[in-house]
Amino acid sequence: MSTGNDEEVFLSLDDGDELDTPKVAQKPTRKPRVKKPKKASEQPPQVVLDAEILDATIIRQAIGQFEIGWPLMGMDCPDCASKATRALNTLPQVTETSVSATAGTVKLTVDLERGSLSQVSSVLRSLGHAPNVGFNELVGVRSSQVAHRNGVDQRKLGKIFRQQPGVLDVEFTDDERILLQFALDVPQDMFKLRDSHLTEVIGSPVKYVPAESYRIRPDQWRLIGGGIALPLLFLVILGELVGLSSIFLGMIAIPGLLIGGLQMFKEAFASIRNRQLGFQVLTSLAVIGAAVLGMWEEALVVAILVAFTAHLEGDALVKARKAMQGGLDRLPRTARRVTGNKPKKIEPKKALSFALQMSSPAPLLGADGCALPDPDAEHETVPIELIQIGNLIEIRSGELIPADGKIIEGHGSLDKAPLTGESVPVEVSAGDEIQAGLILARGPVIIEVTAVGEATRLSELIDAVHTFREEPPRLQSSIELFTAIWVPIVLTGAVAVWYFLFPDDWKVILLIWVVACPCALLLATPVPHAAALSRSAHFGAIARGGDVIERLSKVNHILLDKTGTLTSGKPRLGEVIMANGRQLSSALKLAGGLEARSSHPYALSVMAYLLEKQVSASQVIGLSDIEAGVKGRANGKEVMFIRFDRSKQLNVVVPKELHAAYKSAEMKGHGASLLVRNGEGIALFTFIHDDTHAGSKELISALRKRSINVEILSGDHQAAVSAFAKSVDLPISSAHGGLSPEQKVQWVQNRSKTHITMMVGDGFNDAAALAIADVGVAVGTGETVNLEAADVLIPSDNPLMLSDLIDLARQAQRILMGNLIITVGITLSLVAAVILQLYDELWVGVLIHEASVILVILNGARLAGGEGAFALLASIFVSLWRDTKEAFELLKLRYLPA
Repeated sequence: MSTGNDEEVFLSLDDGDELDTPKVAQKPTRKPRVKKPKKASEQPPQVVLDAEILDATIIRQAIGQFEIGWPLMGMDCPDCASKATRALNTLPQVTETSVSATAGTVKLTVDLERGSLSQVSSVLRSLGHAPNVGFNELVGVRSSQVAHRNGVDQRKLGKIFRQQPGVLDVEFTDDERILLQFALDVPQDMFKLRDSHLTEVIGSPVKYVPAESYRIRPDQWRLIGGGIALPLLFLVILGELVGLSSIFLGMIAIPGLLIGGLQMFKEAFASIRNRQLGFQVLTSLAVIGAAVLGMWEEALVVAILVAFTAHLEGDALVKARKAMQGGLDRLPRTARRVTGNKPKKIEPKKALSFALQMSSPAPLLGADGCALPDPDAEHETVPIELIQIGNLIEIRSGELIPADGKIIEGHGSLDKAPLTGESVPVEVSAGDEIQAGLILARGPVIIEVTAVGEATRLSELIDAVHTFREEPPRLQSSIELFTAIWVPIVLTGAVAVWYFLFPDDWKVILLIWVVACPCALLLATPVPHAAALSRSAHFGAIARGGDVIERLSKVNHILLDKTGTLTSGKPRLGEVIMANGRQLSSALKLAGGLEARSSHPYALSVMAYLLEKQVSASQVIGLSDIEAGVKGRANGKEVMFIRFDRSKQLNVVVPKELHAAYKSAEMKGHGASLLVRNGEGIALFTFIHDDTHAGSKELISALRKRSINVEILSGDHQAAVSAFAKSVDLPISSAHGGLSPEQKVQWVQNRSKTHITMMVGDGFNDAAALAIADVGVAVGTGETVNLEAADVLIPSDNPLMLSDLIDLARQAQRILMGNLIITVGITLSLVAAVILQLYDELWVGVLIHEASVILVILNGARLAGGEGAFALLASIFVSLWRDTKEAFELLKLRYLPA
C-alpha cells in the first residue's frame, strides 16, 4: 500500500529532486483490508546481489531516439490536446508530438540523451493527463535492498528509476514493493534497452508481474474533493437559513473549496506554469472571485459542479471511444502464448476475454524473454514483442487476433467485415489462415504464428486506418482559428463589459469568462468525424480522415468504372465457334496451353472450362505476351490467342463464319478472342459478362434517389457497356465505353468543373482519375488495393456499400452542423443573458457549459452505433456513482488504519 506522502501532481521539469517521489516507511505498517490475488511478491523475496555497492552518479545513461506512445486519462477535448502538445514541445527531449483527443493518446519521438520519458509524463500529469496504464511489480526485490545497492536513500532511488528508458513513473509501497509504470507503444529496441538498464539497477534479471497500485489518480482526487465538498455545501445552505454570519459560513466553506477544488486549482496552476490558459483557469478564478465576494454557496456549487461534470465529460468521451472501436482498429499489445506441449481445451462459454486494450498491464516475464507461466494454466500472457514465428498462441471468442497464423487446433468464425465487407462471420477451422487485426467472432482456436508486428499482412492497412482517423477536417482548422481569436476577445471583452456597463459588479467578468469558454465548440467536429470513420471502417470502408467525410457528404455526381466495381471482372466462357474443318478438342487443348500461365480474366475462364470438361492442355513453348494477347509455338508452328479486333493488324486470315460469329457476339455485348494457328483463325471463343455484382442495380437506383447523377466509364467496347447499363436500368447515354485511362481523367476533370464528383475504380489503372476527382474510391481487396491511390478504400465486392458510405457522411455532416448550432447558440445565449442580467449565478453558467460539452459528445457518438445516446448518457451517470464510490474506498484503504 502506498504511503500518504505520495504527491500526485508533477510540476518539476528538471532533473533535480522531483516532487512526486514518495517517502517509504522502512517496515510494513499494515495490510490493506481488501482481498487481493496472490502475487509473486508475496513469496519469500529473492536475495538481491548487493556485494557491490554502485555509485548512482555513474549509472549508464540511455541514449537514442524512439517513437513512443501511451493512453492518457482526462484527455477529453481538442483544446486539452493542443495545450498538452504545446507544453510538451517546450521539453528538449521531445519532437514530433501528437496528442489525440479522440483517441485519448500521446505519441512522440523522445531523445533519451536530452531527457527522460518520466519528465514527459510528469508534464502531462500536471495538466491532469496521467498515464492510463497499469503498474508492474518488480518480482523478488525490495526498495531498501536496491537503494543500498545503488548507494542512495529511497527518495533518490525514485529518481534513478524514473531516469530509466521506457519508465513513466515508479511507486514504492509500505511493504517495500517496487511498482513501475511503462509506456505501452514502444519499439522492440526500447523494450530490450529498458530491461537491460533495470537489470543493472537492481543487480539481477528483471521479472514483472501485474500489480494493483493504491495511488489515487487525479480524476479520483477530483471525485473525492467533490464528494467531501457536497455535504459542506448543505451545511452552508443550512447556516444561511438559520442566519449564521459570513465568517462562520466561510469557516465551513473554505475547507470544502480547498478540498473540492484542489484538483482544479492544481491543473489551473500547471496550465499557468506551462503558459496555457484553459477552462480550469477560468473556473478557478470564478471560485476565488466568488469566495472573495463572500458568496460561499455559489463558490462551493461551482467547485462541486466542475469536479463531477468534468468526470462526466471525460467518461462520456471514453465510452464514445469504446463505441468507435471496431474494424481494422488496432493490433493487440499482448498475446496468450501456449506453454505446454498440449494446448488446454477451453469451453466457449467459459472463455473470458483478457485485456487486449491499451491499458493492459505488462505480464509476468523476464529480461531474457522468458515468461513466468501461470501455474493454473498452460498459457502465459506476454507482450506481442516476445511472440516469435512458430509460437503457438490461443485466441478466444470476441478477441482481436494479435498475429498472423495458421489454425492448428479448434474451430470458430472470423469477422472479416473490415477486410471484405462480409456481414456474416466466415467459418474457420484447422488449416485455415487468419490475420492479425481481425476479430475472432467465435472460438477458441490455437494458431501457429506465421507473422507478427509490422510483418503481418494487414499491418499497413491498420496503421493507415489509425492515421486517417486523426486527420482533421478543413472545418476543424477554421474552428480552431476562430477559438484562437475568440478567447482573447472574451478575456478583454468581459473586462470592457464590466468597465462600461457594470462598473460596480466585477462578478460579470467571471460570468462571461465561464460561459464563453469554447470547449464544446472544439469537440463539435472531431467526435462525429471520428465516429463516422470508425463506423465506416467497421463495415469495411476506410476513409482518409475527416476531410474526406466532409467532401463525401456533398457528392452529387458519381463516375463508376464498370469492371471490379459493378462487375467482378470474372467472365465465363460462352461459346467456342470452330472454323470449317477444325476440331473442337484440339482447339480447346491449344487454347489451354496458351493461357496456362496467364492471369487474365478470359484466361482464367478458359482454364476453368477445361477443368470442368476434364480436357488437358497442349504443350506450348516460348510463351510471351503481345499487345493483343499471348503467343507461342506448338508442334513447330506459331500459335496465338488474341483479341478479335486486332486480327487485321496482325495480318491474321479470318474465315467468314468466324466473322459472322464475332458480329453476333458483339451485338450481345459479349467479349471475343480468336485462336490463331500459323496465321489463320481456327476458332472464336466468346465470353459472357454476366458477372454483375449483386446489388449493382440497387446501387444505381439508390444513388438516383439521393439526387446523385451516375455515369459509367469503361475501357470495354461501347456495345458491352451499353448492354450492361441497360441491365442495371441506367440510361445508355450515361454509359461510356472504349475510354483509355487518360480519357477517363479528362472526363472526370470536365465533370468536376460543375459538380462535386466521386470516381470509383480499382485503384491502379484508374489511379489518375481517382486523384483528380473530389473523392476517389478504390474498390478491391484490402491486401491489393493501393491506399495512396484514393481517398476511400472499399475492400469488398458489395457495391451497395457506396450508398451506405454516402448516407453515413451526410448523417455525420448533419450531426456536425447540429453540434455547431448547439454550441454557438448556447454560448451566445449565455453571454447575452449575462449582459442583459437575466441571471447572475456562476454555477448556472458552469452547469450549462459542461452539459453542452456532454451533449456534443453524445450526439457525435451516435454515429458509432452501439447502445445509443440515451444508453450512453445513463451509463455515464451510473459510472459517476460507481467511480466516486471506488475513489472513496481507495482513500479509506490508503490512509485510514485497519
